[in-house]
Amino acid sequence: MDRICAASPIPHDQTDENKKSMNESTRQTREDPLRWIDRIANKLRSLWARWTYPFASLGSDLQVHYSCDLKRSIAPYIKIGDSVLLDREVWINIPFAPESGEPAIVFDEGCRVGRRCVISAINQIHFERNVILAPSVLVMDHNHAFEDVRVPIKDQGVTKGGMIRIEEGCWIGYGAAIVCGKGELVIGSNSVIGANAVVSRSIPPNSVVTGNPARVVKQFDPVKGEWVLGSSAFAKATAVRG
Repeated sequence: MDRICAASPIPHDQTDENKKSMNESTRQTREDPLRWIDRIANKLRSLWARWTYPFASLGSDLQVHYSCDLKRSIAPYIKIGDSVLLDREVWINIPFAPESGEPAIVFDEGCRVGRRCVISAINQIHFERNVILAPSVLVMDHNHAFEDVRVPIKDQGVTKGGMIRIEEGCWIGYGAAIVCGKGELVIGSNSVIGANAVVSRSIPPNSVVTGNPARVVKQFDPVKGEWVLGSSAFAKATAVRG
């Protein structure tokens, strides 16, 4: 029985032959030609948005997936920098014109918005340079009002909310939610928001946060020059600057 169940070693020559066979098979596999339909549709949608949407400001090389929910009527309240990507089924929402007259949504250079993300603003949401959003991220600078228990929530409208600024170089993980109820919520530069984290208050720079509610689990210590557990590094950095 032991001899039957025991795994016999694979000869080195046979392993090399298997790898060679897999490599040849991979080279022979061609991409589905129907993918060209998607690529053409994406190209046309991107060009149409660049040429006909009256954005507050628009840089070069905007890429918009054809399934992206981006209405022409809200374009005047959106500012877009160079090389911005809006992936499959992204929803960009501005329920009504902001009272300030300033752009409600700002994408700086190099931002990448993953598929199925939802971005909804009534005040302002600012994504600084090179911010990456993984799929299914929610970013809202307001919320549904629910204070009056005598009125259905759907009839209570939205809160006044606040403003959100995600500083440059941040990575927002899969399924994370960033919601600002009031004031200003700032996610410091080069921070990582873990998958499915719920962020409702500001995060210091160079931090990793996880959980619901989100909390800092790791930060870069400028004194040691390395990442450390907990939020003590931020206190040390603040003391050094002071």
